[in-house]
Amino acid sequence: MPRVKRGKTAHKKRERLLKYTKGFRWGRKSKERAAKEALLHGLRRTFRGRKEKKRDFRTLWNVQINAAARMSGLKYSSLMNALKKKNVKLDRKILAEIARREPETFKKIAEFVKS
Repeated sequence: MPRVKRGKTAHKKRERLLKYTKGFRWGRKSKERAAKEALLHGLRRTFRGRKEKKRDFRTLWNVQINAAARMSGLKYSSLMNALKKKNVKLDRKILAEIARREPETFKKIAEFVKS
């Protein structure tokens, strides 16, 4: 059986690992063992973070819509209920964008819902 020299393969594997941990602090960017562990934790947190981001943005949109709704004399819950009853198909992301960038348009939507 011929002898297998793994220098190239091991080096490539190490380089690939360290490429992912570029920008990490202290030895976690340069030491293989620390980098591997940091990467395992980091990947787990990135998965969780992608889920949390959706929650955080929805909360932010709700706050923005509520602020604009109160300026129009409505509560968030009553505005959303009225939108549903009037069959207005605008999601929270778009409503928050309208509330932030075009307050006059949002007031018109609120007036339409009130009547």
